[in-house]
Amino acid sequence: MSSDSLLAKANLLLPEILMKYFDLDKHEIKGEALHFYFTELNTIPEEFNGTKLHSKGFFSEATVQDFPIRGKNVYLHIKRRRWLNKQTNEVVHRDWNLVAQGTRMTAEFADFLKEISPY
Repeated sequence: MSSDSLLAKANLLLPEILMKYFDLDKHEIKGEALHFYFTELNTIPEEFNGTKLHSKGFFSEATVQDFPIRGKNVYLHIKRRRWLNKQTNEVVHRDWNLVAQGTRMTAEFADFLKEISPY
């Protein structure tokens, strides 16, 4: 499968925010699970426009469970970027709300589970 074909399918299945701000580095099937690996693009966050930032690598990879696809569990492995503000010497990053509070799954999936929960 070509990478263009993979990206077209990923756009239909995965959270839009990942497809917009991250590169899909690879995907793999391990047993009954699909794993997608993302790296945040090196684009300055809008809230820091006009600020001199220098890319300073990545935070530790986060693994987030998403909606199952075709009976397979889906795991999103996400590497978020950080930047150094050259004026203040502070490390800055985007404020992603990908993970629902207290869970290891996307906010959309957590909301879905809350909706169908009998409790």
